[in-house]
Amino acid sequence: MIRVRARHRDHFTVVGNHLAQHPDLSAAAIGIAVYIQSLPDGADITVKRLTLRFREGEITVRRAVNELVAQGYLERRRVPLGQGRFATRVISYDDPACRRRADDPPRAPRPPEPPLDPVPPKPPRERKPTPPPPPPATPEPEPERPTESAPPPPPQPPLPPPPPVSGPAADLLARLRTVDPRLLLSLRDIHQLAPAVDTWLARHATAAQITRTLTAGLPPEYVPIHSPARLLAYRLATHLPPPLPAAPERPALPTPFANCEVCERAIRTHDPHPTCVDCRAEAQDQEAA
Repeated sequence: MIRVRARHRDHFTVVGNHLAQHPDLSAAAIGIAVYIQSLPDGADITVKRLTLRFREGEITVRRAVNELVAQGYLERRRVPLGQGRFATRVISYDDPACRRRADDPPRAPRPPEPPLDPVPPKPPRERKPTPPPPPPATPEPEPERPTESAPPPPPQPPLPPPPPVSGPAADLLARLRTVDPRLLLSLRDIHQLAPAVDTWLARHATAAQITRTLTAGLPPEYVPIHSPARLLAYRLATHLPPPLPAAPERPALPTPFANCEVCERAIRTHDPHPTCVDCRAEAQDQEAA
C-alpha cells in the first residue's frame, strides 16, 4: 500500500487508531462511530436516523450501535423529564478511556501544607583519598611448545576405471546415443544398467523393443537431460515386461499303420521294413531249425 497524504485545513475529524484499527468491532461499527464523531453536539443519532443516512438495513445499524455501546464508545442514559416521562440521552466518547476519567468523582482540594522549618545544611563530609589502583598483573609468558607438524595424509589413489563391458546389453546401451545424443552414457553407467537390460533380453524382448521403450516420449530436444542413467534406470524398472508363458505341450501322435512285408497284415510301427509279430517268430523258428 502507498499512501498519498494531504494536510486538511478545515472540515476534518481526528479519529484515533484505537477505533480505526479496533480488533473487535465490525466494519459497520467503525464506520458509524467515525460518522458520529464527525457530528456536532445535539445531532440526532437514533437508529432510524442512521438507517436513513446509510445503505445498511436497520438490523445491521442496530447491531453496530450495540457494538459501540459494548466497547464504551457510546453510552445511553435515561433522563427523567417529570410526570413519569423519561428521555434517552446518548453520549459519544472519542476514546473509552475519557469515559472512565469523566466518571471518576471529583477530588476535594488538598489543604495547604504548613511551611517547613528551614533545615540547616549538613557540613560536607571529608572524603578520604582513594588509593591508586594496583598495577595490572602481567601474565607470565607460557613456555613455547615445540610445534609438531603432522604429516599430511597420503593422497588417495583415484578409482580405477571399470573394465569394458561386452555383450548385447552393453552394445544396446552404447548405441542409444545414436538415437538421441542426450542419452550418452559413461562406462560406469553401462556397468550399472547392463544387468537390467539382460533381464529384458531373458524375457524374450528384442533389442528394437527395448530401444523403443527407452527412447519414446523424451522431452523436446531443447530440454537437456541432466542424468540419462537415472532416466533409463527408471524406465527399465517401471516398464519391465512379464516373462512369456510356457509353451503348451503337444499331444503325442499315434503310431502310423503299415502293412507287414510277409503277410500284408496291417500293424502300427515306425519301422521302414514292417514285420508283424507272427512272421517275425516264424522267421526266428526257421533260423533255429
